[in-house]
Amino acid sequence: MKKFTAIVYARTMEFLRDKGTFYWNLLFPLVLVIGFSIAFSGNNNFIFKIGVIGEPQGSRVSFLELSSIEIIKYEAEKEEIIEKIRRHQIDMLVDFNEKTYYLNNEAAASELLRILSSDELIDYTELDVTGDPIRYVDWLVPGIIGMNMLFSCMFGVGFVIVRYRKNGVLKRMKATPVSPFVFITAQMVSRFIIVILTSVLVFAGTNLFLHFVVNGSYLLLLFVTSLSIFCMISFGLIFAARLKSEELASGLMNLITFPMIIFSGVFFSLEGTPKLMQTASKFFPLTHFIEASRAVMIDGAGIIQILPHIIALSVMTVIFLLTASVLFRWE
Repeated sequence: MKKFTAIVYARTMEFLRDKGTFYWNLLFPLVLVIGFSIAFSGNNNFIFKIGVIGEPQGSRVSFLELSSIEIIKYEAEKEEIIEKIRRHQIDMLVDFNEKTYYLNNEAAASELLRILSSDELIDYTELDVTGDPIRYVDWLVPGIIGMNMLFSCMFGVGFVIVRYRKNGVLKRMKATPVSPFVFITAQMVSRFIIVILTSVLVFAGTNLFLHFVVNGSYLLLLFVTSLSIFCMISFGLIFAARLKSEELASGLMNLITFPMIIFSGVFFSLEGTPKLMQTASKFFPLTHFIEASRAVMIDGAGIIQILPHIIALSVMTVIFLLTASVLFRWE
């Protein structure tokens, strides 16, 4: 019993003295709870999702005040919003400035919304939009592949190098003619080959029986995937630069990766979430990969349309590599 209690005491004190792991166990649940409370606060029992432009002129439009209707105010280009109706992401668009409203005749909700709004939008012009709904699996697959890439890049590079440092491998490597640049580059190339092959195999294998919608170029999709992998590997190298504790490295990487997965639009659209959350998601490389991939697959976007995402991923890659190279130490 004395041996047991001594081990329990030693392990408990080891945990408490490892400040990184201790704070990780406190902060990570807090981040998740706060994040979900912001994203899903309020009434989620919505039946319809309606976009509006401008404000009602004259009397109020009472059907928009129903508790079963979620209102999203837009300031973007109207063509972008109409595209959301075409893809069944929102059910209706009301433009108070031009006194028009848009409905997708192929959507099940259109008939009921037309009845609900007929009395109050009698002076408005109805404009029809057509388009088949996008299957959830078509929308989801870029997020799942991106999530798999993120974990493989972060833990396959960052965690491994930290373990090398802890076990003294890097210390012995320092005595060899191998330079840090060569060592890091070799790690990146090795991980890139593994991740790109894994991603292609996962996509091709599941596509055999799910038949994803790919309206754009496969080569462009492969290019975006390759750039994103390099960006995520570079991000993982920052955690591997100096850390020696595997527990701390694992905690810090989880602290970054899990919120990134939740708030990058992997499983659900950020449409309707607070603007602050949508803005913050733009700082995640996973967000740019998912949005660019979905644009290529679903919208048939070309390189010009996804150029902002390519630029963002390229800039992030350079910043992450420079940061990792400055911080890196063998020991």
